[in-house]
Amino acid sequence: MATIIDGKHYAERLRAEIGRQVVQLREAHLVTPGLAVILVGEDPASQVYVRNKARQAREATMASFEYRLPHGVPQEKLLELIERLNADPAVHGILVQLPLPPQVDAERVINAIRPDKDIDGFHPVNVGSLATGGDGTVPCTPLGCMMLLKHHLGDLSGLRALVLGRSNIVGKPMATLLLRENCTVTIAHSKTVGLDEECRRADILIAAVGRPRMVPGDWIKPGATVIDVGINRIEENGKARLVGDVDFDSAVATAGAITPVPGGVGPMTIACLLLNTLEAACRQHGLPVPAGVMEAAWG
Repeated sequence: MATIIDGKHYAERLRAEIGRQVVQLREAHLVTPGLAVILVGEDPASQVYVRNKARQAREATMASFEYRLPHGVPQEKLLELIERLNADPAVHGILVQLPLPPQVDAERVINAIRPDKDIDGFHPVNVGSLATGGDGTVPCTPLGCMMLLKHHLGDLSGLRALVLGRSNIVGKPMATLLLRENCTVTIAHSKTVGLDEECRRADILIAAVGRPRMVPGDWIKPGATVIDVGINRIEENGKARLVGDVDFDSAVATAGAITPVPGGVGPMTIACLLLNTLEAACRQHGLPVPAGVMEAAWG
């Protein structure tokens, strides 16, 4: 039976340590990290995400700024708001909740955010920095996955890792982070030939393809560590529920460790958003970025 990697528990401890660092930053340098979140439209899931992000920022004693725009807002209005936030010294991190409505070009919006305030890590400058080993902002979900892996496994050097999914948000940056840790990395996707065999070779399996229960337990190498990034809403027995990209019930009998859905990667994503905001505030004020946050949080 697999060990359950409790992302909710780890995220609580990480947020507590971030809150402690925020207090120290404010007391020593009179700097309060500020997070601005922009929501366009009335998507229920996005509303929940934005509400959680704002609440957890406040709990960490950060400054939280929320901007809710109507679904039909012209693109130029959104870009004007981003430009104002780029120039606002109280705002250290800017996040535009995705997806955006069809009249808005998401790429143009992402590119409009100042790279040092892009706490999602989606700006081309940060993407390039990650790819070339720089110290730009790392996307929150891959960063959270990597923290869980390193906390559970320690040294990842030499392990064979499979990233199932090739998105710019999770799959590609996740593969880069694993390469940094000296893993042997394969990127696969829904069209990969022999996908089941690729999965069975992996010591680490990151599932981020967005298909409910796509990976059954017999695709998993015995003892492998499984990080399930998928969050899929399905109807089952007349009720809505969330499931991952991995069939948890069968995988838990084969894997050595696995993240649940919900309660696995999701809470870590928001915690890493706060960590990126803290680090952005330090960099923008010419202060050293706090080191060892993960170690301090988890001992």
